[in-house]
Amino acid sequence: MEKEKFSSMIFAVRTTAGQEKNVAKLIATRVKMSEVPIKAVLVPEVLKGYVFVEANGPHFVDKVIAGIKHVRSRVPGTVSFSEVERYVLIKPVIEDLDTGDVVEVIAGPFKGMKAKITRVDRTKEDVTLELLEATFTLPITVHADYVKPLQKAKEEEQ
Repeated sequence: MEKEKFSSMIFAVRTTAGQEKNVAKLIATRVKMSEVPIKAVLVPEVLKGYVFVEANGPHFVDKVIAGIKHVRSRVPGTVSFSEVERYVLIKPVIEDLDTGDVVEVIAGPFKGMKAKITRVDRTKEDVTLELLEATFTLPITVHADYVKPLQKAKEEEQ
């Protein structure tokens, strides 16, 4: 099966940090009013100060962002789909966690404490932790969404 060629390209637009959603809404409004052939507007939550716009050419993006208050500039060139894909696909936290990793508990009664993972249950999406800041070692089990990775086990050994 032959791979299809897409005529549209993805462009990055620099914005004021924190104003990405407002810029995207203004772009969407302009697209509806002026019928500029913009196919999509993406605001990744993890990437501050950027909005991605899918269009057939850079002149369409320049036309639609002209005069919008919080737009800084259009980044020269295009962005490949593989670069944008990592902001679209949400990867579960548990995929990055392994036994021995140091994590920070970000929710629940142990919020703010550092811990070491002793066991990972991928089917239940739970991790068993040993709190590093506790006076005695008491294993606790929390959902994987309640922890934030700080240091991988391999880095700690070196």
